[in-house]
Amino acid sequence: MTSIKERIVKRAVLEIENGMNVNLGIGMPTLVANEIPDDYQVLLQSENGLLGIGPYPSENQVDPDLINAGKETVTAVPGASYFDSAESFAMIRGGHIDVAILGGMEVSQEGDLANWMIPGKMVKGMGGAMDLVQGAKRVIVIMEHVSKYGESKIKKECTLPLTGKRVVHRLITDLAVFDFTDKGMVLIETASGVSVEEIKEKTEADFAIAENLKSYA
Repeated sequence: MTSIKERIVKRAVLEIENGMNVNLGIGMPTLVANEIPDDYQVLLQSENGLLGIGPYPSENQVDPDLINAGKETVTAVPGASYFDSAESFAMIRGGHIDVAILGGMEVSQEGDLANWMIPGKMVKGMGGAMDLVQGAKRVIVIMEHVSKYGESKIKKECTLPLTGKRVVHRLITDLAVFDFTDKGMVLIETASGVSVEEIKEKTEADFAIAENLKSYA
């Protein structure tokens, strides 16, 4: 049976098109890299100065100096380039990232995102998230629909410190896919076997339902 994370990641990879420059946030978004089709020419960007991240290294490929923004060891694809943080953030702020796929702790019905402060844990900062939600052409957030306590993570208003206001274009969870439009939050897809009633029950936020509602595996 497909796990919750696998379901989310497999749906998220459909947001990536051939030829894109893509930033993957730390955590679950990094798993998207393994699902990108082999025939796609996609350049993955990391805020710490690498464009062209490859697959995770095997044991004999590990280079401790080659890491992503989450401090995980990675590989680099042929044609990859290295640069300093100033160049990296100029790339982000200049609108050269086609899609940013980020994790989330809370998303509001207005498309606000909170994804950098974990309650009860030491906070070292928000990394590049605040720049990414403003600079990327499209922001996709992936997360589980409810917390481990069964509480909806899709809120009327976020309770955690915000990463950005009205910055999310699309939200993908293990239960549903939502778009954020001028008319508000819209349910556009349901996960296979999940009813609209279940989604309503587990979603604090108000949302409309698309006329051409679809389902994904």
